[in-house]
Formats: sequence, structure tokens, C-alpha cells
Amino acid sequence: QVDLVSLEREGDGWREASLPPSELITTPSSPSFEQTYILLSSLPGDNSPLILLGDFNLHVDDIHASGLLLLLQSFDLSPSQSPATHEAGNRLDLVFSHNCGCPALSVTSLHVSDHFFISFQPSLTTNSLSLLASNVTFRRNLKSLPPSCFASATLAALPSAPQFSDLSTDDATKTFLSALSSTLDSLCPPSSRPARPIAAPRLSDTLHTNRSKLRAAERRWRKFKTPSDLDAYQSLLAAFQSTVSSAKTSFFHNKIQSASKKPNRLFATFSSLLCPPPPPPPSSLTAEDFALIFRDKVKAITDKFSPSTCPLHAGPPCETILSNFKPLSESEVADLLILRRATTCLLDPIPSSLLQNISPRLSSFISSISNSSLSTGCFPAAFKTALISPLLKKSSLDPSLVENYRPVSLLSFLLKTLERATCDQLSDFLTRNHLLDGYQSGFKFGHSTETALLAVSDALQAARATSLSLVLILLDLSAAFDIVNHRILLSSLNQLGIKGAALRWFESYLSDRSYQVVWRSSHSSPLPLSTGVPQDSVLGPLLFSIYTSSLGPVIASHGFKYHCYADDTQLFLSFPPGVSDISARIAACLSNISALMSDHHLQLNLSKTEILYLPAGLSSCHNLSIKLDNSLILPSSFAKSLGVTIDASLSFSQQIEATTRSCRYTLQNIRRIRPYLTTGSAQLLAQDMVTSHLDTATLSCVAFLLTPSNLCSFYRMLLHELCLIRQSAPMYLLYSPLCTGFL
Repeated sequence: QVDLVSLEREGDGWREASLPPSELITTPSSPSFEQTYILLSSLPGDNSPLILLGDFNLHVDDIHASGLLLLLQSFDLSPSQSPATHEAGNRLDLVFSHNCGCPALSVTSLHVSDHFFISFQPSLTTNSLSLLASNVTFRRNLKSLPPSCFASATLAALPSAPQFSDLSTDDATKTFLSALSSTLDSLCPPSSRPARPIAAPRLSDTLHTNRSKLRAAERRWRKFKTPSDLDAYQSLLAAFQSTVSSAKTSFFHNKIQSASKKPNRLFATFSSLLCPPPPPPPSSLTAEDFALIFRDKVKAITDKFSPSTCPLHAGPPCETILSNFKPLSESEVADLLILRRATTCLLDPIPSSLLQNISPRLSSFISSISNSSLSTGCFPAAFKTALISPLLKKSSLDPSLVENYRPVSLLSFLLKTLERATCDQLSDFLTRNHLLDGYQSGFKFGHSTETALLAVSDALQAARATSLSLVLILLDLSAAFDIVNHRILLSSLNQLGIKGAALRWFESYLSDRSYQVVWRSSHSSPLPLSTGVPQDSVLGPLLFSIYTSSLGPVIASHGFKYHCYADDTQLFLSFPPGVSDISARIAACLSNISALMSDHHLQLNLSKTEILYLPAGLSSCHNLSIKLDNSLILPSSFAKSLGVTIDASLSFSQQIEATTRSCRYTLQNIRRIRPYLTTGSAQLLAQDMVTSHLDTATLSCVAFLLTPSNLCSFYRMLLHELCLIRQSAPMYLLYSPLCTGFL
């Protein structure tokens, strides 16, 4: 009898975790180890510590000959060395281990048996200890906590409203956050429980019982090999497969229907149903590695700029002034909390959804904190820490390289609420006084990537209509949001008319910030954040637009037109085909842009700056090679602008091919699970994941193709690609409202 021992955590120690009775299989002493293979395959592959021991009834040399050792090594089980374990001098009792070291064995002779007593102490490595600790989870049973009860307990833990309003902004914020967290801990403390492997949710208790009967019938048939046992096994197998198929159909239908109105959830559900490939192997990086690398990347750029050359914003002063923010009413604060998507991170004292439920009863305290901060110009110190989560840029990249990750800021929900109140008032002030760049489509109401693409398309069509050539230049900035200089930003705000308590609030908002990297349940040490604006915050994008507002006049001074979306800037210049000084004009414009960026402590990434030349008709191509700062920029045959691939002939063949390739790939994935989908579920997946993508890509191209001849040419190409998809898809999968009339 061979015993398997799996270790699981219990308190500060470990205990032996017994396998389910259905998984205990006695391994025969015959050379066939099929049952041993089935037993080892049924264990979870999460690298848990594992010990295999017992009387194998095989000599060590026989283990090599029988192939058992190769089988055990395939499951990464290593043998432990020991002296003879039998009075005849043989080693029949063996110990194999996985992820807990090879224990040193000691043997003691017994008078009651011809086998010796074997004792050993397994040595659990650091990886084993962390894995065992990760098998214990801490959860709160929030479903058993009534929001009204939580709100009453929180109000009891807070001082009275007059006393709370007399506190300073920092003290009031700390008191409020402490009351929320302490109330949650007292009413709904976290409870530890071992993490259990999650079974497929579509398998009910009845299916589990039928599967156990099926396995028992299979083992009986493999043991006795009688026709009656084979018939019984095949009958149970057919019934079980039919039941599983019905259960999968019902499960997939319910999952898809529940996510039908939430695109992000639908995409995640669809990916989970396809059984995607396993995640990449875990990397050896730590939170400290990411924190230092992110810090060094920003420092390497900011060290190129001298603090003494940091200029103040130059320009005519604004006649209208915003010196004080308007106080918020309790109803306005409640709307800011309730009408936003609840996002929760580790900085939040309680789940944001729970805060939204109790916000009507706590709105007076939240409005008191907000109004105290806005009136005194003091941003709460408790909100000045951000958590950074490294996110792999692409799943195909090597996860062990830090440069393949991008930092994503995680901010408190209450912080975003206060930022949103400030952002609304600042945006209203800038809009009423026409202080925002009219050619910036990012972070403005009624503007999007489509408006930016339409602006570029208008320039392309105007140049084509007048037989002019055109040059399109796509600029790229290095770590733009992370290296914003706070002194220059405050100077820009001051020049735009932000004065008094409002300017002090922004100064407090930007000062004394810090960040910590969160990586696999570990935190890095706090590091100061002396530059930059949080890219994932509410205020960060608007402040960045203000910071780069002086870029437009520099571009216009060289005769170029431009349009921006956040930090993506598109320059375009139309000219007669015979003009010969285009390269010099482009070089001069890029040189001044680079100098302006350097003055504002930003870095123009010339290696990623693209130039696309669109000649007028059959005109000869200009030599547009631009040499700037020891970098050579050559024109490319196509460029990708805000997700749309533009080529020199405006045929959009690459954009169409990429779109149809993506649609065809999605259709093939839908086909994989089509036997388990109802017609309605299949149509929903096709419309949300294929048709919507096709319509979006078509609209992007149509934004550039405004003439009837170009539209006809475009739809001919699209129709050809759609026919390729139709060969493997029902017609309803190809339905597109935009293309129906033409097709």
C-alpha cells in the first residue's frame, strides 16, 4: 500500500490533509502503474508540498527496471536516500517528496516486524511556506451585514456633527476613515478559511454522484474485463455525457445572459468559457524590484533637466479669476458617490459598494470633509498615497522582465470623489472662459477619439480635393504623465486665473505624495513622488492638458495644423507637390517642439515619432528623412493613429484585414463552444463581439472616406473579406446595420 500525504496549513503549523475516500487507490505490486498515474493526476497541480511513502515491495534496482521511477519523476517527485529498511538488507520502504526538500531518513529496528521503523523531518522551503500561507484566505461575509446596521454603528463611532466640523481637514479625514474601518472590523471581522479547489460550477451534486459511479464502473471493468462490466460502464458513460452536455448548455446560457449588458464582463466570460491557455510561469520579481525600476525610469528622464532652467508659464494673464471653489451640498456629494462606478482598492476602508449604500446617512460628514478641504486649500494627507499595480503590457511578453510592465495607479474611492468635485468646477471655469485648447479632444464633454479622427480626415480630404500633398506626423512622449513638473504646472494654473485657496488646494494636492507597489500580496516600501500627475486619477488628465496647452501656438507658428488626444499629438501639413523645403520645415518644427518639451521637463521620443507622406496623385515622393538630435526619422508606408491604420494611398487595406482577421478569430472561438450555446446566446455573442467590432472599425475608416468613390472602393474590399468569414459562419453572425444597405 502506497500512501500519499498532502500538507495544509493549520494555525502556525501544518497538518496532514486526507484525500477524499473516492481518491484513495491501492496500488498493486504488479509492473502496471496505471492506477498510480490516475492517482497522481487527480492531485491539484498548484506546487503544494507532497510526500509519497510506503512499502513499494520493489527493490531499488527493480524501480528503475519497471519504469516507476520515471513515472514519479514526471510528477517532480524526488527519492530520499536511506539505509536498508528491511532486516534482509533490502530497501523496500521508500519516500518521495515534492517541494519540501529531500528529507534525511533514519531507520530503527523493530521486534514486531521485519520492516524497520522510518522517521524523518520534512524541510519546508520559503516557497513552500508562502504557498501554504496562500492556501489560507481571509474573507468577510458582507451579505450578512445590513447596510442600515452598519450606518448606525458608524454614526455612533463618529463625533457629533458640530464637533466633527470643528476638526481640521486631516483630523476629520482620519477620524472618518478610522470609524469606517473599525466598524467593519467589529461587525464583520475577516475569517480565515482554507482555500479549496473550485470545481466547475456547472457540475451539480447529482453530476458529482454520477461521476463517482462512472469511475467505480470503470475501475471494475478494468479489473475484471467482463462484457457485462463493459456494457454497464458504457451505459453510464453515455448517460453522464448527455447530462453534462445539458448542464453546460444551461450554464453557458445563464452566464452569457447575465453579462449581456456589461461588455467588459461579457468579454471576460467569453474568454473563461474558451478555456484559455495557462498563465505564464511566475516571475521572480518582487514589489521592491518594480518600485525601484519605476523610480529609476522617471529619475533617468528628469535628471536630464536642470532645476535652474525650470521656466514659469509665459503668456497674457487671464482677466477672470477662480480663487475659491464652491461648497458642496449634501445632495451633490451623495450624487458624486452614488452615480459613479464603485471601484475598490486596498486603500479603501470599506468596500465602495457598501459606502454607496450608506452614503445618504453619511453625506453630511463627507461633505464636511470636502468643503473643509476646498475652502482651506488643504488636501487630506490620508489621500496622498497611491498603490501601483504592475500590469503586463501583452500576454505574449516575458513576465520576468520589468520593462514589459506598465504601472497602473490604484486610488481610493473617496479620493476620486473629492477629485471629481474639483474637476467639475475647474472644467466649468476653463470652458466658460475658453481657456482650453480647442484642438484637444481628450477629457472633454462631447469629444472622443472619433472627433480627433474626423479632424485628421478633414485635413486629408481637403488636401486631396485641392490636389495637395500632405504630411502626417505622430508625436510620442516618454512617460508623459509621470514626469510633469509641479512648479511649471502650478505656474500654468496661476496664469490661467487659478488663485488664492484654489491654487493652494492644487499645491497641496501635488505635494508630499508617495506610492507603494503591490505585487502578489506584498507591498514595497513607500517612495516619494515628486513629479507627475496620476494618470488613472480624475484630475490627472485635465491637469496634463493644461500643462501642455502651450504646445499648440508653437506648432501653429510653423504653419502646421494639429489635433491632440491626451498625450497623442497629430501634426499635418498640406503643400503643393512642387515644394522642396518640406524637410527643412518639418525639422524646424520638430526642433522647436523638442525644445519646448525640454523646457517643460518633458521628453519627445523621436524613436517612436512617425511620419507618413501622402502624395497628391502620381506626384514624386519627397525625401522626407529628418535628422534631429542624432536621430534619423524616415517616412513609413503606414501609421497607426488612435487605433486606425492609415496608409499612403488611403485604401485602408491593412485596417480591413486586421478587422476581419480579428472577427474571423472570434467566430472560430464561438464555434468551439457552439454545441453548448442556444441560438439566442450565439446571436448575442456574435452581435456584441463580432458585429460591434466590425461596425466600430468601419466607422473609423468611414471617418476618413467621405467621398462616394472611396466609400464604394472601401465596401468592395470589406465585402470580399466578409465573404471569407461567411464560409464558416451563419448569416446572422455577419449582420451589420452599417453595411446592410450596401450588401
